[in-house]
Order: sequence, then structure tokens, then C-alpha cells
Amino acid sequence: MRKSIFIFVTLFYFSLVSAGAQELNAKVTVNSDRIQGTNKSIFNALQVALNNFVNNQKWSHTTLAQNEKIDCSFMLTIVTQKDNNYFTAELLVQAQRPVYNSTYTTNLIRFRDADINFEYLENTPFQLVANTIDNNLVATVVFYANLILALDFDSFSPKGGSVFYRQAQNIAAQAQGASGWNGWAAFDKPNNRHGIITSFTDESMSAYRDLWYTYHRKGLDEMTVNPDRARTTILNALPVLEELKGSSRVSNVLLQMFADSKLDEIVSMANKASPEEKKSTYDLLKKVYPTMSTQLDPLKK
Repeated sequence: MRKSIFIFVTLFYFSLVSAGAQELNAKVTVNSDRIQGTNKSIFNALQVALNNFVNNQKWSHTTLAQNEKIDCSFMLTIVTQKDNNYFTAELLVQAQRPVYNSTYTTNLIRFRDADINFEYLENTPFQLVANTIDNNLVATVVFYANLILALDFDSFSPKGGSVFYRQAQNIAAQAQGASGWNGWAAFDKPNNRHGIITSFTDESMSAYRDLWYTYHRKGLDEMTVNPDRARTTILNALPVLEELKGSSRVSNVLLQMFADSKLDEIVSMANKASPEEKKSTYDLLKKVYPTMSTQLDPLKK
């Protein structure tokens, strides 16, 4: 199991470490189907550059074994191309975590970011330079890489991902000062990058991170030992969601991200519980997610 860094310190560290024990096992794809009548070689080059950047980067001081690397994917869909080298895009970020002593993997994140603009010159490699992130796509990818690491480390130890949340927060702060970069403005969209990291680092949302740890380490990781007890542990932890709902503006972002990654899994799990647990879980989730009847209806049977 796995065990305040300012961005200029982080980037300087990135520039010094060797690419020998990377934490992410990432698959990066670039989809350019929406772009017609143009040279596709630039998108192939972009895909290669992003794969090399994400997978060859050392993201922390932690050394992970090969089988501990975090499986994740970044799917970049190009929406528009202007002036050959300027693009707008959407990014689907996904990551999974293995469940202890099983072949099952559980989602850590499944999030679509639809507000990215960036420049790219064909065959130009991406890199982190000390004190500087000079490309919005690089800033966005680094932000989500740290978010993935934070979610993963939080799932193995209480508040274990704090350093990665701080790094993502520092990236967001720096990116806000860059002219013309979409997706970072404070109080713009609640689920933009600024809104996401504000949600995770807001002290009032601390109970959510405790739930995240309980759900994974005390729940899922115990499934092979005692599935009934593990399931009950998870279901008994869910009332935190109701407590957070409406408690502040930032809670809605976390609740939606939790639903996107966990709701189907919880429904499947609760279907194997006692009728009383099943009903109480349905009643709770219906209050938290009143518009998600389709996903929740199996619990009514």
C-alpha cells in the first residue's frame, strides 16, 4: 500500500528527477473527427507528445511499483482548429484504482472538461520548465494528473492526497494570471478547474474526503474478507452526502463527481444488501440525487 509545495518548487523538482518511477500508467488519445479537410499529422504528433509527457513525468517523491501505477486515460477531442496551430477542445479524464486482493477496479474519476483552448506546433514536445507553465493544455493536463494522484492517495490513507491538491491549487492560481486561458476563472462556472480544486480544498468539505477513504480502504478493500461487513461500512458512510448537499456552493461539484464515478457501483452493491439497507440507501440517494431516477430505480425492485 502507498504511503505547501509552491508551483515553482514543484516544477523545479520535476525538472530534476529522472523518468524512472512514474506514478501514472496513462493512455492519451486525440480525437480529431470533428475537424474536416485538414492535415491529420498534427493530431498524431499531438497524441504522441501528450503520451510521452504524461507517462514520462515524475509527479511526486513517492516511488510506486509497476503494479501500483495508477491506470488512467485522457481523451482529448478537438472541437475547432483556427490559424492551423490554435485549437479548442474537450478532455475526458478517467482513472481507476484496484480493489485489494481482487481483479476488480473502481473508478476514481470520470470527468469531462469542455472548456480548453491551446496552441500547439507540430512535433513540439511538451515539458515543464522551472517557474513556468506557458501552455494551457499543459496546465490542464498537469492539473488533472495531480487531481488523479490526490484521489488515489486519499483512498489509501486519510487525507493522503493533500500535497497533490495543493499542487493542483497552485497550478490553478498561476493559470488564472494567464491571458486568454479558458477554464480557470474564479466564480465563472462551478465545475471549471478553479471550482473543482476549491471544492476539494474547502475545509467544510473535509467530511467528503473522510468518506472517500472509508469507502475505499475500509469498504471496498475489505470486500474479499467480509463482503457483508464491507458493504454495510460503505452504505453507513453515505449519509455524509446528504449532510453536504446544499451546505455550500462548492458541495455540488463534489456530489456530481461522486455520482459520475460511484453511483452505478453503489446501486449494484446495495442490491445485494438486506431489504432495509436497500430501501434506506435508495431513500438517501434519492434525496441527494433527485434527478437520477434511472440509475436509482433498480433499488426499488
